[in-house]
Amino acid sequence: MNRLLGACALLSLLAGCASTDTIDPHGYDQTGVASYYGAKHHGKRTASGEPFNQNSLTAAHRQLPFGTRVKVTNLKNDESVVVRINDRGPHTRGRLIDVSREAAEQLGMLRSGTARVRVQALD
Repeated sequence: MNRLLGACALLSLLAGCASTDTIDPHGYDQTGVASYYGAKHHGKRTASGEPFNQNSLTAAHRQLPFGTRVKVTNLKNDESVVVRINDRGPHTRGRLIDVSREAAEQLGMLRSGTARVRVQALD
């Protein structure tokens, strides 16, 4: 019984230490570098639990809550697309957002692989 109580206390302590690193999307407006991910990840589970579909308009962001819709604008060509956050990333330092292949195509960044973008949360 003491072991069970100790284990419960330890789990409660660990749960209290876990942080939710999500931020309030209201007014979110940032500029940075976007990259994209596609075929290599197609069908694999995203951090939100849904399968990744390279042909959908989705994206990975480190802190925006899952389900947040953001407008991503390529600053070089002024092309934009609205995507839904359903994954965590990018895992490469210096990147702001990873978009799906379809979103990257609409942004005109397939050839370069990355683009300087503006990311704005939609209310």
